[in-house]
Amino acid sequence: MTTRGQPVHVTDATFDAEVVHSALPVVVDFYADWCAPCRVIEPVIRVLSEQMAGRVKFAEVNVDEAVGVARSYGIHSIPTFLFLEAGQERGREVGPIGPVEFRSILRRHFPAARSASSGERPASR
Repeated sequence: MTTRGQPVHVTDATFDAEVVHSALPVVVDFYADWCAPCRVIEPVIRVLSEQMAGRVKFAEVNVDEAVGVARSYGIHSIPTFLFLEAGQERGREVGPIGPVEFRSILRRHFPAARSASSGERPASR
């Protein structure tokens, strides 16, 4: 069960149900507890998970615990973010990403997930 604003922790056993068969688009954060850049991006992921609740699902996969999933998606560097919709990979980003850039990437990969009630400020021109 996921608490609002918290990414769901996914394992090899739960990946298909939580990610592949999700009704929502999913951002999968491949990380490890020992990874400093992963810890840096964690607050950004939590904030975005809260802001996008009901439109985009955020999942986290510890590569040390979910070796099968990490291997099947060819994860060689962390953090790696996969953007999946209807079980299909829409994009992939490797390395820490700032909050503004992450929102831009989300809009690019999941344009249907945008809404006026997103809490995001309009981009200034």
